[in-house]
Amino acid sequence: MAEIGSKGVTAGKIASNVQKKLTRAQEKVLQKLGKADETKDEQFEQCVQNFNKQLTEGTRLQKDLRTYLASVKAMHEASKKLNECLQEVYEPDWPGRDEANKIAENNDLLWMDYHQKLVDQALLTMDTYLGQFPDIKSRIAKRGRKLVDYDSARHHYESLQTAKKKDEAKIAKAEEELIKAQKVFEEMNVDLQEELPSLWNSRVGFYVNTFQSIAGLEENFHKEMSKLNQNLSDVLVSLEKQHGSNTFEVKAQPSDNTPAKGNKSPSPPPDGSPAATPEIRVNHEPEPAGGATPGATIPKSPSQSSLPAVVVETFSATVNGTVESSSGAGHLDLPPGFMFKVQAQHDYAATDTDELQLKAGDVVLVIPFQNPEEQDEGWLMGVKESDWNQRKELEKCRGVFPENFTERVQ
Repeated sequence: MAEIGSKGVTAGKIASNVQKKLTRAQEKVLQKLGKADETKDEQFEQCVQNFNKQLTEGTRLQKDLRTYLASVKAMHEASKKLNECLQEVYEPDWPGRDEANKIAENNDLLWMDYHQKLVDQALLTMDTYLGQFPDIKSRIAKRGRKLVDYDSARHHYESLQTAKKKDEAKIAKAEEELIKAQKVFEEMNVDLQEELPSLWNSRVGFYVNTFQSIAGLEENFHKEMSKLNQNLSDVLVSLEKQHGSNTFEVKAQPSDNTPAKGNKSPSPPPDGSPAATPEIRVNHEPEPAGGATPGATIPKSPSQSSLPAVVVETFSATVNGTVESSSGAGHLDLPPGFMFKVQAQHDYAATDTDELQLKAGDVVLVIPFQNPEEQDEGWLMGVKESDWNQRKELEKCRGVFPENFTERVQ
């Protein structure tokens, strides 16, 4: 029986909630049609606008801060690999090897410390700051619902009072419901009227503290990094001084195919590869003949020379401003508005649904933003080439990504 009673209570509660939703929906329709007045509070509405703006700005700052941290981590990895390369090429018998290794270790520790302090003093503070917004946003929405309940109860009470046949029992009950609805609404309204202006004013101090922390950490990092770089420079200067007498000039070695001196017309490559194409001399001095003045320069086009046909064709295509593929292939199937290609140099973990998830080596086809005003500095819009080739659905594949994680390849 208890279970049945429990289910009965639950069913009753569900029915009550459904009835509330219907009543609210009906009240909103009447208000929109102008058949019922709506309680307005312009001061509170301004507070809500400020709240939404503050939330938008804070969310953007959090996103950009995460991008900055990802860039610091990527730079750390690049610096670490560069120092590892130095350690590998620094031969054991060279002076200063131990000092160079120690500098590399300190360099690695300095990057790690910088990244961790940015997380502790900026990102976590940012997360805490934004953590208070979801609850307040939920309470603002609830306050809106309670305001509709209050207006509905007020209209119901007024309609009973103005009815031709008055039912005192119904009027008394409606008045009781009106007082209850008004009390619930006003309690929520008063709390938010105090919290929202306070939250809005807190943004100044928060932004000051956040950017001061970032600026201070970056300043100290560069100071310490400058010292390490100076130490490394001193070690290398010492190495140069001790091995200065052993320097030698690197000279190009002739290959088996290098023509003898005086031969100005090297043989064309057997495979016709562009990398081995000889220099094209449009104007050259032929042997004086007939009545030609010795030493005079006589222009001679590639088609009249003894250059190979492939060189002449390449020259002609270049002069005309176009180089056609021998295969005659047409334009590639690219997304609308395609501008250029980039390749991801580092992995990027998307932090929002409108971002692309990138792996190092991914090729992205860059396209313009539909609304240029939506483009944030340092971000590009694009679609991964693999997704485009497979699906050809721009709306489902495109997304934004940080430009500094990529390098232009075309």
